[in-house]
Amino acid sequence: MVAKINIGSNLYGALAYNQEKVDEGLGKILGSNLVFEPADGQFNVAECMNDFMQFVPAHFRTEKPVFHVSLNPHPDDRLTDDQLADIGREYMEKLGYGNQPYLIFKHEDIGREHIHIVSLRVDSEGKKIDGYKEHERSKEITEQLERKYDLHPAEGQKRSEGWELSPVDISKGDLKKQIASVIKPLASMYHFQSMGEYKAVLSLYNINVEELKGEAKGKPYRGLLYSAMDSEGNKVGNPLKSSIFGKSVGYDGLEKRMEKSTERIKTKNLKAHTLKVVSEAKQGSQSESEFRAKLRQQGIDVLFRRNDEGRIYGATFIDHTTRTVLNGSRLGKDYSANVFNGLYDGNQQQIQEPIQDTRLSDVYKNTEQSSKHYESSHSSDNVTGGLFSILTPEPENYPKDDMPLPRRKKKKKRRYGRQM
Repeated sequence: MVAKINIGSNLYGALAYNQEKVDEGLGKILGSNLVFEPADGQFNVAECMNDFMQFVPAHFRTEKPVFHVSLNPHPDDRLTDDQLADIGREYMEKLGYGNQPYLIFKHEDIGREHIHIVSLRVDSEGKKIDGYKEHERSKEITEQLERKYDLHPAEGQKRSEGWELSPVDISKGDLKKQIASVIKPLASMYHFQSMGEYKAVLSLYNINVEELKGEAKGKPYRGLLYSAMDSEGNKVGNPLKSSIFGKSVGYDGLEKRMEKSTERIKTKNLKAHTLKVVSEAKQGSQSESEFRAKLRQQGIDVLFRRNDEGRIYGATFIDHTTRTVLNGSRLGKDYSANVFNGLYDGNQQQIQEPIQDTRLSDVYKNTEQSSKHYESSHSSDNVTGGLFSILTPEPENYPKDDMPLPRRKKKKKRRYGRQM
């Protein structure tokens, strides 16, 4: 089981994120401590905020008084709601939050069940809850809970036993759930700088995304539609609005992700690994199929886009080691579509061979050392439990509005007598 801890100043944002899941039918309240838990399960952020505010002291020095953790059992673990609630309570008790107000939510939005807990990091007297070695202690607690509830251990598992992103299979039905189980973790894991690059990596998993732009009541509108695709790349079923999957995979959420990706690719020099592998594969390949095979061995997929005449007009590389998506032109003029069209003109292979379930053992088969380097350099500092940093268990994308936790005003003492 993996625990991911987030701290912040926006209590409303943390609660609103969880209400969004409840409202969409993708979550529910499993338990609470000291705050009101509606008997009918109808969660209301405003009422909940009022309950939490009763425990907020008039003065506290902690800049980030909000605690938000997700506990993520392995997908193969089968737990009842009561067991999940008990795990949440025991985790909070052992971590030192047993006397704090908190709510436990169950989420079912990414193809597996997990829980979120929202609480406060300051007690009623304004003292900060002990956070010394919090992540280390959290890891110890999750290991204890794994043993108690006979869960799959986070530590010691091979990557090949880990979670996987599976291409959408239209024959299995429930396309909404299949799409959700891919796009939410994928949008959080991978670095891309354009909608085209995002679309390219989605196509590996038989998912298409379209941009919508227009006006509604005189105001500009923009949005996204997601669709499943068959093995031939044809859209299947009804398109689904991004809003049903959450803000993180909507237009604005992806724009923010692209801005962060651009900065991270630059500061961490993520392009270097992709460029090195592509350059070596290009020099040592006599055909497109050989080029693809060499890249795949190093954990990279390539998508060539061709027009009706078979001419390559676009090339995109998806590096699963660094989780970076790059159009060929970003690597340099020697890797542009025109160059590859000259090399593989007339060799009209399918744009992308259908991929199997992307198990991490396949991606990392011959890149163990580079994988370790990038996992240590680019995994979230907030992830505890140590399970497969390439597939972050639960991306935290709840709104971080400029709405910090309000502080109650201290009443001024009334002065008597003549004031000078």
